[in-house]
Amino acid sequence: MTPAELHASAVVWDAHSCVPLHPDFDLGALERHRRAGASFVSINIGMDMNPLDQILPVIASFREQIGRRADLFLFTATAEGVLRAKREGKLAVAFDLEGGVPLRGRPEMVRLFRDLGVHQIHLAYNRNNELAGGCYDEDVPLTASGRRIVEEIYRAGVLMDLSHTGHRTSLEIMAMGLGPVVFSHANPRAIRDDRRNLTEVQIEACARTGGVICVTGVGRFLADPEARTPAILDCIDHYVARAGIAHVGISLDYEYPGGGLRDLPEGVDRAYWWPPEEGYRGGISGIRLATPEQLPEITGGLLARGYGAEEVRRILGGNMLDLVRRIRG
Repeated sequence: MTPAELHASAVVWDAHSCVPLHPDFDLGALERHRRAGASFVSINIGMDMNPLDQILPVIASFREQIGRRADLFLFTATAEGVLRAKREGKLAVAFDLEGGVPLRGRPEMVRLFRDLGVHQIHLAYNRNNELAGGCYDEDVPLTASGRRIVEEIYRAGVLMDLSHTGHRTSLEIMAMGLGPVVFSHANPRAIRDDRRNLTEVQIEACARTGGVICVTGVGRFLADPEARTPAILDCIDHYVARAGIAHVGISLDYEYPGGGLRDLPEGVDRAYWWPPEEGYRGGISGIRLATPEQLPEITGGLLARGYGAEEVRRILGGNMLDLVRRIRG
């Protein structure tokens, strides 16, 4: 089987990418993912700095657009839904929430967001909040309110995402023993020393939960700031060696251009959310990102590095497919 044939037949699951958080953004742009062979993509619909009065119109618009393009997209995050999209040549799409502030401290908000299409949630985006610690802040424990939210996330069948979360908080969530977790977009700190990346302790703890860690294509979290494919493959190799083939997935964290649409609330302090002392310059602008068109390169690169066809299928999407089956049945 050639790399192209394997890629075309595999479930390719992008665990997290971004579009502008604006209801006027044209989701037809996601056709790039579909053309690159992706079977599923999770797109962000809000972060800790985004208020509900911004998030809800975004969700409404994106749901309507996906439904209107039923020839290209399928709104689903179930294993069977993704497999159906694959059979029909469509791209399955669902939402994720980056940070728990929009939950307003109310566990029942988890089910509301789930019913609106949010299939994975993490509790803190870079900075500490009332629920949890963020990766670029003081390393604080999970709060009592955060524990209640975590419990509801598992009860609701939503993926417990630990990306952007502080080291201590992430370990405490995993130690609760409620089930598998996902790091939907995070790389090994041993390869690129950044507090957004994962320590060996986090990697091994994730594997013990039965979870999955998805390598991200953000240049500043790779050894290669240009986000070329060999650097992504290096991170995959590291995770396979430390956690095992069953615990590794893919996430581009690609950010689609906004065409001038403003998606940050007025007055947001970029230096707070993306601290200059951590190496950011003007927020996230100027950071190179892996593109959807690199997905087939990842398949070919894995085969060239000696992975077998079934191992490649697991990394590309099989492991995430298995994870959602275990969480949602």
